Amino acid sequence: MSEIIISISKNSNKTIAIVEDGILREKYEETEEFNRLEGNIYIGKVVDVLPGLQAAFVDIGENLNAFLHIKDILPKVSNKTGNKNEQYLNYRINDYIKEGMPILVQIKKDKTEKKGARVSTNLNIGGRYVALVPNQNFVTVSQKIEEKEEIFRLKKIAEEIDLNGNGLIFRTSSYLKPEKDLKNDIYNLFELNNNINEIVDITLKSKENIPKLIYENGGIINKILIDLIDTNINKIIINDAKEYDNIKLLIEQMQKNDIILELQNNKNLLELYNINNQIEKTKTRKIWLKSGACISIDKTEALTAIDVNTGKYTGKDDLEKTVYKVNEEATIEIANQLKLRDIGGIIIVDYIDMENKENENKILELLKNELKKDRAKTQVLGFSKLHLLEMTRKHIFSS
Repeated sequence: MSEIIISISKNSNKTIAIVEDGILREKYEETEEFNRLEGNIYIGKVVDVLPGLQAAFVDIGENLNAFLHIKDILPKVSNKTGNKNEQYLNYRINDYIKEGMPILVQIKKDKTEKKGARVSTNLNIGGRYVALVPNQNFVTVSQKIEEKEEIFRLKKIAEEIDLNGNGLIFRTSSYLKPEKDLKNDIYNLFELNNNINEIVDITLKSKENIPKLIYENGGIINKILIDLIDTNINKIIINDAKEYDNIKLLIEQMQKNDIILELQNNKNLLELYNINNQIEKTKTRKIWLKSGACISIDKTEALTAIDVNTGKYTGKDDLEKTVYKVNEEATIEIANQLKLRDIGGIIIVDYIDMENKENENKILELLKNELKKDRAKTQVLGFSKLHLLEMTRKHIFSS
């Protein structure tokens, strides 16, 4: 049974735990000092253009100016490749923005204590099943949906709608959903986008109150519920009466009457459901496996390095079988930890060297299969010449 446990402390800190049969699978936190702004849309003001970096700083009304790179200004070629194949030296940021000008941007990566948020002029407005990409002329389907017939069906639905120069991304939750529900979601996003455009026009004409928040993404709880409400969630438990009412309304609007919503007002849910102990384990560097082997996780500014070690496990078979068994067990745990810790960016895994190429390929396929359980977008590049596994993962929430 899958449950969402939402604990809100007296100082308004939020912890959201996704639990399967009592085992913590995902956890997200939002503190009073650090409200997550990812997805919010602002009319900002360009305060500094840096041609040498092909970037600019934008005042969005936060304590730190946001960072805007030229690759987040150029229209996306597709949702799959974005602009990564573009030669940025062929463009000049001064041709697109000037100091002092107002600019419509969306936060794509939250600010930190030292750095401002990362923003983009390419908007992405998420719905329940679909995301609308204004002024981007492409339709694409989540990579998690692999059946060709379903991909064809979803794209055909998009062809039947006048997108008016806008793009669509069919999310994983759109899989096998009725055409009527998908179209309703699309039309709702059209209406929301029109409302955003109206507010933008009024604000720009008045030339007042810039920078200004135009669209608020709804916060961490709202985003998680929309992302997960159509999965196998059976129950939501919360300890805050006000947020309980908001969630109840959302469930009613989405007609998810099969989900049990339970209020345990002012109780320490993290202690009650043994979540705190499991959260503490996600902060340790070393994770011991059942066999006695272990993995260690080290995060740096540039990447995350994961090392696999036999630890206390010596095995009963020959060396190659022992190594393979450790790597196999480690692979399953690595996929779990990536999701549990919401690790993003470049990830390098240093497996114990395998002499047998077939075993190496088996580990590669096992990792790909385990990552299918992850909501985040992942890409496994394979083993390098140094026998290091290279992959990338996109954060569910930037951190």
